[in-house]
Amino acid sequence: MIENIINGSGALFTLDTILFMLLGVFLGIIFGAIPGLGVMLAIVIFLPMTFGVNPIAGILMLLGIYCGGTYGGSISAILINTPGTPSSAATLLDGFPLSQQGKSKKALLMALYASVIAGVISAMLLLVAAPQLAKITMFFGPAEYFMLAVFGLSIIASVSGDNVFRGLIAGCLGVFISTIGMDTASGVFRFTFGNINLAGGITLVPALIGLFAFSEILAKINDKDNSVSGKQMAFTGEGLKGSELTRSMGTIFRSSIVGTIIGIIPGTGGGIASFISHDMAKRKSKNPENYGKGELDGVAAAEAGNNGVTGATLIPLLTLGIPGDGAAAVLLGAFMLNGLLPGTSLFTEHATTIYAVMVGLIVVNIIMLLQGRLLINFFAKIANVPVTILIPFLILTCTAGAFAETTSVFSVYIAVVFGIFAYFLIKLGFSPVPLLLGIILGPIAESNLGRALIISEGSLAIFVTRPISAAFILLTLLSIFLAVHAARKDKKLKKS
Repeated sequence: MIENIINGSGALFTLDTILFMLLGVFLGIIFGAIPGLGVMLAIVIFLPMTFGVNPIAGILMLLGIYCGGTYGGSISAILINTPGTPSSAATLLDGFPLSQQGKSKKALLMALYASVIAGVISAMLLLVAAPQLAKITMFFGPAEYFMLAVFGLSIIASVSGDNVFRGLIAGCLGVFISTIGMDTASGVFRFTFGNINLAGGITLVPALIGLFAFSEILAKINDKDNSVSGKQMAFTGEGLKGSELTRSMGTIFRSSIVGTIIGIIPGTGGGIASFISHDMAKRKSKNPENYGKGELDGVAAAEAGNNGVTGATLIPLLTLGIPGDGAAAVLLGAFMLNGLLPGTSLFTEHATTIYAVMVGLIVVNIIMLLQGRLLINFFAKIANVPVTILIPFLILTCTAGAFAETTSVFSVYIAVVFGIFAYFLIKLGFSPVPLLLGIILGPIAESNLGRALIISEGSLAIFVTRPISAAFILLTLLSIFLAVHAARKDKKLKKS
């Protein structure tokens, strides 16, 4: 491992990689700070920029966007009482009251330091744990990979919002879309309707841009109220004192651990981690009555919790190919587009690349600290920019991105069709994330199902007689049961 870390570090510190990391963090903070944009939209829009560049630089730019955006959401939460990202919802509970007291600079700096410390801890856990967990996949055959894909699809139930069954329907629809094109086993063309452009199937980048970028742009265009929801508080007050940061270090470390643990569990995400961390800090505090009224510890807990997820969520993604949330699902697509397939081979055949990425995630958080300190005045002003001003830029970027991968206008058509389709799906209460998971995991499930049945000569017993495969069956059933149970419980609470 030490040798791989040294080799990865050598490949990491090149001029182009450093520049891409700087750019990624900068863009992430901006998109995170503007309510209505967010991390996932930023990753999708700038994904085409990684084509043709060093995979290490490209992936780290996207991870820079991911980490920067997660922190950036706290800026608008603190200054205008509107979280820039869902994971920053808990930050506004104490962040905005601090701004009302004229302590916005203190709150923003606490959010920055907590985010960076938690991000570094999470990245270090990824560096240590991921290679060890990946060794399990050495024992995987076609049956295990098929059931792993099915288990990944069952995570759809956890990321489907209020309606689990709509999520499962969207996931199945994604699997269906993944079958379009030529079947590699039989050579038969499926659902192409005689269009040669569909022979290779639906390419991932135009689908991503349509599902998450064009659909969001359409929603913003049709939104009658695109104004910022609240008046921005002045960026004033003294900076954070060393004694105040020291006093909150215990809360930051506890919340970082909570965030990393939650991040490892697929289907959770930063939002859950931030609220749990905030609640835990409140219960452990000597002055719990101060929480919700402008408590620095509350800001530290929420930001450490949601940023603790950033590295940990990559552990199941890189080792098993299971994304923890919507942004991780998009990152999974980015890894696959660069030929980096999750599992043991990722840590053996692409050891230098993946170790450079994991070490780079630590560097990304350090860059976030530097940019946060140097550009905090600029980022504070960004939070109040109306989304409508950015729509023409977003449309142009998305169109260029869809065209870039295949240099075909047909890819732009695909992106537009998926955008319109996703827009109406969202209107009907469906989430596009399960659809994306179905598109990504569908081919994995299909190809390994065929191989497993060839090995077993058509017997389905292979899936229950192999211990790891049987374990994934149980995990799949448990995942669906827990998601359904949680959805019913939420429904009862809302009625009451």
